Amino acid sequence: MRIIRKKKNFIDGTSASSDLAFLLIIYFIVTAVFNVNRGFIVTLPAKDSSRLILKDDLLRFELDGAGRLFFQGAFVDKTEAQRTIGAALAYNPNIAVALSVDPLSPWQQVVSFVELAQALEVEAFSFSMKGFSAGGER
Repeated sequence: MRIIRKKKNFIDGTSASSDLAFLLIIYFIVTAVFNVNRGFIVTLPAKDSSRLILKDDLLRFELDGAGRLFFQGAFVDKTEAQRTIGAALAYNPNIAVALSVDPLSPWQQVVSFVELAQALEVEAFSFSMKGFSAGGER
């Protein structure tokens, strides 16, 4: 008795592996975490830079715990601050702007002020937290 065996049709292995490779590429693209820049760019001075800022060339602003902005002890809104900084920059382009921030101040107010300084193209900008020592403790 003769046994009849059916011949199996093997599909070329390259097409299956290329399909699998394609699906893996798609999977990794979809599941990859994309880096989204949610901050702002600040150009820091060089380590060996020694820029001197005169007292008259410094505009000091303060943000209190409620997010109110003060300049020379008086409350100012964003448009007044913009006018003040713009006028100072028009008179002297070497103006430096310093912002002192209360730790309880809403972070969005800080970001808004930094964006304002960035829009006015302030070259020398600094901000610090009130009540924190160099070690970061209150």
